[in-house]
Amino acid sequence: MTTFEVLEEHDARLGRDEDLGRSLALLGAALLDETGGVHRDQVVAYVEGHADAAWRSSVEAHLTGSALVVDAAGERTLLMLHRKLGRWFQPGGHADGDANLAAVALREAREETGLGGLRVVAPAIDVDVHQVEPPGEAPHLHLDVRFVVLAPDGASEEANEESLALRWVRPSELDDLDPPLDESTRRLVRRGLEVARQVLDAAGDGVSPRRPASRTPRSG
Repeated sequence: MTTFEVLEEHDARLGRDEDLGRSLALLGAALLDETGGVHRDQVVAYVEGHADAAWRSSVEAHLTGSALVVDAAGERTLLMLHRKLGRWFQPGGHADGDANLAAVALREAREETGLGGLRVVAPAIDVDVHQVEPPGEAPHLHLDVRFVVLAPDGASEEANEESLALRWVRPSELDDLDPPLDESTRRLVRRGLEVARQVLDAAGDGVSPRRPASRTPRSG
């Protein structure tokens, strides 16, 4: 049985770490569904065979960290219309040498949404391998490790240059997005909102940054 913990932005456990052993430990601790478990096996195999897996110099594939940003009520998630890729995604980005992918996810959420007071839930709740084709770059794989990130009550978002738009959406509104949301992101939304509600419900009126919040059996 593994507990979820909610980590504040300045928690010492979110420090930069260029040791790929940290990524492997985070992957091993992730609480995944069956699909996420299959993707984790692929990512672990790649990381174990590529010393630069956290850097973009690994041109075939490299690690990324993503954040499913959830509102304080656990009802909506904040998605971004990605400027380069022209699709709706969760906030996230390249590790750029930081093997601490929880820290990467939190950093990307903060930079791409403008939200303050964000907290990241550990361990990761999804892993996904997908191909991207950014303009001017050769197609390559993102080895994406995904975390729930909790936004404070009354948070006000502000898009940066990475996105064309930001939008808070409920599960019932996913089909309203144009272009349509891909299945990988839908899976993350379903899984992430479920976990976020468990964490928030267990915490009651507020989530303590160091208090165990929920117990979920490991799968995958």
